[in-house]
Amino acid sequence: MGGRTPSLTACVLLAPWPLEHVRRQHPGVPLAVLTEARRVLQVCPLAAQAGVTVGLRETAALSRCPDLHVEVVPAPEAQAIWAELLEQLYARFSDRVDGRTGGVAFLTLTPSGARDLAAALHAPVGLAPSRELAHLAALRVPPGEVKEAHDGNSAEQAFLKLTPLTHLTALGVPLASLEKLHFLGLRDLGGLMVWSPAQREAFLGVDVGKRLNRFLKGERTTAVEKYRPGQVLEASLAFDLPLTEPAQVDAALRDVLPGLIAELRGRLAATLTVHADTIGGRLSGTRQLKWPLDDLALTRVAGLALQDAAALPLGIDRLTVQLGGLAQPGRMVGLWAGLADLEVTKTVLARFPEALVRVEWLDPWAYATDAQYAWVDWLTGQVRHRDLTPRWSWSLKPAVQRDRAVQRVLAFFEGRDP
Repeated sequence: MGGRTPSLTACVLLAPWPLEHVRRQHPGVPLAVLTEARRVLQVCPLAAQAGVTVGLRETAALSRCPDLHVEVVPAPEAQAIWAELLEQLYARFSDRVDGRTGGVAFLTLTPSGARDLAAALHAPVGLAPSRELAHLAALRVPPGEVKEAHDGNSAEQAFLKLTPLTHLTALGVPLASLEKLHFLGLRDLGGLMVWSPAQREAFLGVDVGKRLNRFLKGERTTAVEKYRPGQVLEASLAFDLPLTEPAQVDAALRDVLPGLIAELRGRLAATLTVHADTIGGRLSGTRQLKWPLDDLALTRVAGLALQDAAALPLGIDRLTVQLGGLAQPGRMVGLWAGLADLEVTKTVLARFPEALVRVEWLDPWAYATDAQYAWVDWLTGQVRHRDLTPRWSWSLKPAVQRDRAVQRVLAFFEGRDP
């Protein structure tokens, strides 16, 4: 009777996120993710080869790469889509999933499970007894493959010595420190391993140096906490007679969706799934959501998902709508969000008018300060006009300054204006 295959920690890389998500939707084309100010935030290798760099305006990026596909992915939307992916990893692969950082997920898997995960996502997967080693291993394998790293033997030492310095960001080493190490001629972790712990702390800083020293001594994170699945909102509606007309479906969706939107309570959803129970069985369609959405837009997305299911010709006996990938948007409208009309904020401003300020960003990359941002009145939302009149100053020659001083003294004693 064979022994049970031990479970290890697997690290799957889908970074940078959300560029990797956009790449999966548009494979084989140059891509760029833009900020809301239409600046390049993330760029794929194909676009980088064409000359597209981070910080370019959209028009400049398109001029360098006319085939470039650009897309704005707001942070709340990217977070919601990542949460939906974690839900899928939990449902299909493991009950222990940790994805606190977008694009990097840790799971507890067997070697065969890690191979299935790499093939399913076509992503690099590292497998090791600890999270740190698994992350380093995933950085050194092409998409769709698995690389194993082992603890506590000569193979581990050889693996660590050949780890490129650029991969040490997985251990918390900042890029600025890596640039200094490159300036010294170091190219891999083996060059740092010959330093003493005190030298590493002195060069990298106490916090970063201690973290790296603990890793090299063998202090690693070996556990992945159990995943807490998020709630899936669901609403359904059954019919006495099967629905066969698009107008009937639109009316049914308008009855179902308002209740789901109310249950969201300010949260975001990454996907909308429509299940249609027909005489031929259950047919389903899923669409990804882009927020913000109103009732009309959500009804339209649900209709498109139902078209993907192709259930209407068979007649729909029951219609079920699900919202998945729930996430709380990482923003606050004020210091005391949730109070009616922010009365507390108004009270503070009444006593201390300059206590709170708001900024409207115009162009964060502009050279002139007045072109970067504008002050906005907290209560009215109107832009405060700044005094842009140049203030000039002249420096007079010492002889002229002395003559003017003499004239002011004489005018004082003579009782006339200087």
